[in-house]
Amino acid sequence: MFYKTAESVSPKHPDKLCDRISDAILDAYLVSDPNARVAAETCGGHGVVFVTGEITSTANNIDIEKIVKRIAGEDIEVHTKIVKQSPEIAQGVDTGGAGDQGIMIGFACDETPEMLPREVVLSRRLNQFIYEKYPYDGKTQVTIAPDGSINSIVASFQNVSHEDLEKTVHEYIANNKLEGKLELHINPAGDWNQGGFDADTGLTGRKLIVDNYGPRVAIGGGCYSGKDPSKVDRSAAYMARRVAVDYLRKRNAHEVLVRLAYAIGYAEPLEKTVIIDGKPEEIEGYDLTPNGIIKFLDLKRPIYEKTAEYGHYGEGFDWDK
Repeated sequence: MFYKTAESVSPKHPDKLCDRISDAILDAYLVSDPNARVAAETCGGHGVVFVTGEITSTANNIDIEKIVKRIAGEDIEVHTKIVKQSPEIAQGVDTGGAGDQGIMIGFACDETPEMLPREVVLSRRLNQFIYEKYPYDGKTQVTIAPDGSINSIVASFQNVSHEDLEKTVHEYIANNKLEGKLELHINPAGDWNQGGFDADTGLTGRKLIVDNYGPRVAIGGGCYSGKDPSKVDRSAAYMARRVAVDYLRKRNAHEVLVRLAYAIGYAEPLEKTVIIDGKPEEIEGYDLTPNGIIKFLDLKRPIYEKTAEYGHYGEGFDWDK
């Protein structure tokens, strides 16, 4: 028994702005070219956004500056440096191999309808609840005590007074019948009006734990945003989640962890382990090659900008079902 804490950040957080830009660029290419190879990285802050990466595509009319301004604001200065994917990487992917080496983790548990840890769901839903009223930069955090009660809640949001934010948090608490010590930390550093890229810099892939399963669950290491599905950092991680969800249901388990590992240019996973309530076994019955995953989950669609807002699991995506 131990305390469990997780945080969530709003879509206007600087890192999430960068994730959203990277995935919006990916979507724009996939609309015209489902086979586009995209690795788009975004760094932004203080009036400037830099987009760089490797893109190989038949689509040649993508207005990256327009995408950036739609998400980050019309006053943003945009710089881009895009080159084609390395032919040495492409030769391994063209034959159906993985786009890189790496370890991918999938997880599912029976704590919540979303099959995610309870602290992750509570912090995210609180963030979403506040963001509906105050659509600005913000962060939330929830700590659960060993007895399962709520120990503390942290909420920091731009452009909202302590009084109004506290009322909103109390409304969430009442709506969800949360019980416990409920120590509240509302705008603990004081009310604030400067947020997003005006206050801080952001970078694609810097909110990995928020994007995954919270700090209670290990992650493989690679980020998702801006990467087309030939990159197993993304596609195999989504498949690992789908496998975890399937095993959770068919085994009536409490907790399932999936581990997949790949080598660049090689199609079959080097590891395919599922751990069901602490007992490991080899995964069976799935095509876990990159092409098999892409086909099974239909990943060449422009579906990715939405995944960059609040995390890639528990939001009703196909790999959650």
